[in-house]
Amino acid sequence: MSTEKMDAAERAMLEAMKDVQLESVDADNLTDIKDMSVDMKLPKEERIADFVRQIGNPYCFKCGKFIVKAKFIYFLVC
Repeated sequence: MSTEKMDAAERAMLEAMKDVQLESVDADNLTDIKDMSVDMKLPKEERIADFVRQIGNPYCFKCGKFIVKAKFIYFLVC
């Protein structure tokens, strides 16, 4: 789901998810990515939406017994 298609409330919610602190996370409330399945036959936008719907917070989730905090860094190479 591209941010261009998101409204201000959706963008604010995504920013809040991104800024979550691991110390404040209850692991029991996180989705385990190993339990997820995304239908690869869906169009790209629908796959992304399905993933986000299932995972809850795409920046903080479980993978087995580990808590994962994802951070994306963008580099501009000239």
